[in-house]
Amino acid sequence: MSNGQKKIDLNKALLQIKAEFDRRFPEYAGLSGREIGEKAVQDGKITEAALVELYSRFFEVPVLEEDEIVLPEMREDFSLAFFNAHDCAALEFDEELVTLLVASPYGLGELIFQMKRMWNCDVDVRFVRRPLLERLLSKLQNAEDEAEEEQSAEDENTLRTLAGEARIVRLVNDIFTRALELGASDIHIEPGEDAVSVRCRVDGVLTEILSVPLNQFPAIASRIKLLGGLNIAESRLPQDGRTNVTLGRMQLDMRISTIPILTGESIVLRLLNKESVRFDLAQLGMSEAHLTQFEKLIKIPHGIILVVGPTGSGKTTTLYSVINQLNDARKKIITIEDPVEYRTAGLCQVQVNPKIGVTFAAGLRSIVRQDPDIILVGEIRDKETADIAINAALTGHLVLSTLHTNDAVGAVTRLLDMGMENFLVSSALFGVLSQRLVRKVCPVCHGVRQPVKCRKCNGTGFKGRSGIFELLILNDELRDAVNRNASSSELQSIAVSHGMITLAEDGAAKVAAGVTTQEELNRSTAEL
Repeated sequence: MSNGQKKIDLNKALLQIKAEFDRRFPEYAGLSGREIGEKAVQDGKITEAALVELYSRFFEVPVLEEDEIVLPEMREDFSLAFFNAHDCAALEFDEELVTLLVASPYGLGELIFQMKRMWNCDVDVRFVRRPLLERLLSKLQNAEDEAEEEQSAEDENTLRTLAGEARIVRLVNDIFTRALELGASDIHIEPGEDAVSVRCRVDGVLTEILSVPLNQFPAIASRIKLLGGLNIAESRLPQDGRTNVTLGRMQLDMRISTIPILTGESIVLRLLNKESVRFDLAQLGMSEAHLTQFEKLIKIPHGIILVVGPTGSGKTTTLYSVINQLNDARKKIITIEDPVEYRTAGLCQVQVNPKIGVTFAAGLRSIVRQDPDIILVGEIRDKETADIAINAALTGHLVLSTLHTNDAVGAVTRLLDMGMENFLVSSALFGVLSQRLVRKVCPVCHGVRQPVKCRKCNGTGFKGRSGIFELLILNDELRDAVNRNASSSELQSIAVSHGMITLAEDGAAKVAAGVTTQEELNRSTAEL
């Protein structure tokens, strides 16, 4: 208690209250004083008003009624969360004294200690009925929520104004245009300690194209969020969106992702420029032998064909190239993807949405009932999806999908590790294409540094990318080996003995042909 309020021995007062409770409510013997008070009110043996009057009598502290209370605005250094957690509210305060409203004396000593420690002030106490205290806390919460909403609305209006400024519109459009000129697949916008870095991923490698003052980031971020239909006032939570932007005569489809970071937000834009992507198997960089084998493989009427490799290895482009070749009016083709990157005529494309229960497994289960000829599953991530995919393959459907494995035989062991039966894998799986992407030597400067930076490759020495491939086609010997649970190394040896060209061999052939360099091949296949 404060110097201005009569000193009360808290422990003595609580003992007196307990003695009074024991006298009045002997049926609650064995319970603590706090428990007796709560139980007596709950059972209707005493009212909240009478209980708080009892506390007031032993603590010699007044009880206040609603018409005596006018709550001030919260101090900036006060926390409503603290008051809610400790069932109290500040009635009056200055630099030296806080008058505190409480409904119970239990824990009061610790509460006063914490307030003195945090705010370096004395504390006076007044009692109020619990329902009244709860109403007061609710009022404070409503006032705080309204203030936050007003501030949010004010902030949002400010951000919208900034985002609409001509200089910001021009700056963001310039970023998009430069990215397109470079043939970038992604734009990364990241605020640092002193400036905002704008980088583009070109042929798989990030390159900084621009650095802008840090104070421009809120406007840039707001402009991009507005384009993507995101909440411009929200920077504490990740957001995802998609938009179309017209730049001159070009339509640019973009996926937008934001996540909070220590210095603000990281914004990544995936550029889905369909005009610059050719879904043509002949343009992927396959050798003549690989292309002939793969085109024969995709003509099977049913079974599973997998494309494997790490993120960014071109698996989606390969799958869409297959679909593009197989797509005609005589076939029902359904895809389930996360996300749908390229919208294609003639396909029924399903977007994964776990929030409403549309997972790969759930979506695939429904797709099978749609009488499709060909099913594209963006990724097999779990046993349930693998099980449905294999059953679909065994019941007359061609299933195309991806896995994250380092090589072709790794797809077999990955499916087995998921819990699939050996005989099901050997029966349903017909082929696995493993791939990586390597940068191609620039056709103009041929990777040679020149006094004047090559405009074709922007001085990098590389322009465009080519795949390197490893194609595993399951034959009888491999199926037998899968059934007897042979090791990956044995499966690899059998495949090589039947003529499988490994990733390393295909990469070496492209280096020898001058398509890429040994250093670039090493960078792309470092994990092999």
